[in-house]
Amino acid sequence: MSKIIEHKKQIVTEIADKFRESKSTILVDYRGLDVAEVTELRTQLREAGIDFKVYKNTMSRRAAEVAELADLNEVLVGPTAIAFSNEDVVAPAKILNEFAKKHEALEIKGGVIEGNVASLDQIKELADLPNYEGLLSMLLSVLQAPVRNFAYATKAIAEQKEEQGA
Repeated sequence: MSKIIEHKKQIVTEIADKFRESKSTILVDYRGLDVAEVTELRTQLREAGIDFKVYKNTMSRRAAEVAELADLNEVLVGPTAIAFSNEDVVAPAKILNEFAKKHEALEIKGGVIEGNVASLDQIKELADLPNYEGLLSMLLSVLQAPVRNFAYATKAIAEQKEEQGA
């Protein structure tokens, strides 16, 4: 009996550590998805470096309390799978939201973003953001615009001086 309790304590500690370490954690209800759809979802998440697991709700609730995320207990009801991302904040929300649009059986329940419990609306807003590379390219294009405009202006002035000199 004590081995079972020790094993459960280890699982609770594992889940609590994942809650603390992940930049983004999304909880979903996967009822109604068939094996092929769940496999497809797991593959997409794995390719993005996201850990996707199903734990018992009682253990997840205890882990949420240990990680000081007791507000998650409201959504830890019924079949719940948890996606943990240690690298990208946006990726799990984006992948799960896109998958939920194509497969109505998948329902996003809630999550944790940067250590704070997030509502469904916040997760959907996060899913609409571009990923890190997209944000970086947007930033670079904004930074390039003044330099480009300066180059056009100097070229126009040089051409004007050439015309006046001729």
